Amino acid sequence: MSIYQEPKEHHKSGILSFFNLDTTLALLLMSLCGFGLLALYSASRQNIDLVFGQALKLGLGCFVMLAIAHLPPKFLKYLAPPLFIIGMLCCLLIFAKIGDKYLLSVAVKGSRRWLDLGFFRFQPSEIMKLAVPMMLAYFLDKRILPPSFFTILVALLICLIPFVTILKQPDLGTSLLVIFPALCVIFLAGLGMRYILTAVLAIATGAPLFWEYIMTDYQKQRVFTFLDPESSPLKSGYQVIQSKIAIGSGGMYGKGWLNSTQVNLQFLPEATTDFIYAVIAEEFGLVGLSVLLGVYLLIILRCFMISIQARDTFFKLLGASITISLFANIFINGAMVSGILPVVGLPLPLISRGGTSIIALFASFGILMNIYSHRLIKPKKKKFSDYD
Repeated sequence: MSIYQEPKEHHKSGILSFFNLDTTLALLLMSLCGFGLLALYSASRQNIDLVFGQALKLGLGCFVMLAIAHLPPKFLKYLAPPLFIIGMLCCLLIFAKIGDKYLLSVAVKGSRRWLDLGFFRFQPSEIMKLAVPMMLAYFLDKRILPPSFFTILVALLICLIPFVTILKQPDLGTSLLVIFPALCVIFLAGLGMRYILTAVLAIATGAPLFWEYIMTDYQKQRVFTFLDPESSPLKSGYQVIQSKIAIGSGGMYGKGWLNSTQVNLQFLPEATTDFIYAVIAEEFGLVGLSVLLGVYLLIILRCFMISIQARDTFFKLLGASITISLFANIFINGAMVSGILPVVGLPLPLISRGGTSIIALFASFGILMNIYSHRLIKPKKKKFSDYD
């Protein structure tokens, strides 16, 4: 009798078998959501209606996560192409207009990112944050790896078309969260060194063209503000300056919950969305931020562990892409609020006020839960003494 056995699909027993959830990841997510509601209550100057609305969206997100966790893995695979097509059509509808009037899209603070269907409004680019890696994983799963030149070319088109479309809305932050994890998926598929060097050369060569012809004046101004925020302290540099003041005044232990001066005196713009990180730093200090980042780190590590145990190439690539996207989102938000990167308009996951972004994020976690419940595990090696 053979000592080694083939890996088999894992099935849980007990109450968790119904929910198809990884207990560790689920508890980390719930604790983060609970803290996020407390932070949002303070950042909104104790607006209970706003917090209640956020709680409803988080509840809806959990329902979406549970639903996706129960889907058959094959269904998730077959969902990739239609989701990608629907997402792209919605992104293109942003620009649809008759004469000078846009048909369905609405502009908010200079950006046209939302589709208004009357009974609800949503952001199509959030769909693409999940649809692009799903489509890439679906495409690469059916190809011989490492990928050939033609495979890489098609994969790049799958990435670049949504990237440019979202960038023109303009939405630099979301476009970066679409392109960066997608490129990482291509790299994880076994990209050769010559292709990597070619890509680096192409990026270096294309950067001036990207700056001149793709980036809008609004986005360029954000880069200039990043380089010298004090040059416009009451206009383009105001957000970053006030954010730095909030972070610095928090010190080691913070001023305490509900005691943010920048929020209570209304100095900090977008305190409930992009800059809620600064509110947390002011109220809970370096210690509080370290705990928050520690929870994020545990979530990311757990997501990577789940991805490694995926049953096939599609789910390995998709799980890794979701995890990388989450890491990039957290890093970019913290860096832009601290003045390390230009402001690109990204919320802090599970903490900032949101709508479509919350549902899309929980859908991503639902896929990871699905991967976990159908993961492949290797049985422990048996000793010779275990056999008669």
